[in-house]
Amino acid sequence: MSVYQTLTLEMFGRVAVVTFRRADQLNAMNRLMQSDITEVFEALSQDDSVGAIVVTGEGRGFMAGADIKEYAAQTAIEFDAFQAAGTRMYAAVENNGKPVIAAVNGFALGGGMELVLCCDIVIANQFAKLGLPEIKLGLVPGGGGTQRSVQKLGRNRANFLLMTGAIVPASEFVGAGLVNEIVDAERLMPRVLDLAEMIAAEPAAAIEGLKALTAHAVSGDLADGIAMERDVLGGLYRSETGQRRVKEFAEKSAPRPKAAK
Repeated sequence: MSVYQTLTLEMFGRVAVVTFRRADQLNAMNRLMQSDITEVFEALSQDDSVGAIVVTGEGRGFMAGADIKEYAAQTAIEFDAFQAAGTRMYAAVENNGKPVIAAVNGFALGGGMELVLCCDIVIANQFAKLGLPEIKLGLVPGGGGTQRSVQKLGRNRANFLLMTGAIVPASEFVGAGLVNEIVDAERLMPRVLDLAEMIAAEPAAAIEGLKALTAHAVSGDLADGIAMERDVLGGLYRSETGQRRVKEFAEKSAPRPKAAK
């Protein structure tokens, strides 16, 4: 297994936990961290022993965006290369074969919020705050933040975040559907691990099929999505696990013969 310099990978049964480890920088992302994130998520996507992935940060930050000190020192060519590598990194999270659950333990700003937008389920603690403050630097997000924020929040909410650079409590995103739950800080990882373990215990083909189907529903044609859904369901129904579970359920729900009087 690879050794990473800016994050750790831990396994709890079929659940992989990726933790960003630049706490002194609020887990701000530099080029090395970007490379580590890409490598670990691409590897986990291909690992059949993994049923779900949890991503979180050490300390007070989930990820406070790009490392601005490194950002400021980049040449134009280095800047372009960093952005191109970022596209691959975010795709490694969003298009991962496994469901990805964000445990947002603090600030998720800029690139950190863009990473949250790539996750399938988001649980945050009561101190977590999210935002896309690139406008304060005279810039716009470069990791898909303009597009994914509109998809997941709606255009007006996204415009508010993007055009004001507001940093907003995670609790305000529950109603918008981006954040699933807010929990106390001490309960964040236990809750997320329980959820991840529950999902990882289900048949991998069904969970991965659901992830692909819901992703298609966001941006795809409805008729195509329904056809895709039917194909996935047909394959699962014919599988050994599908046949066994359907038959077990049918047997349990079958009416019992009435006792003779």
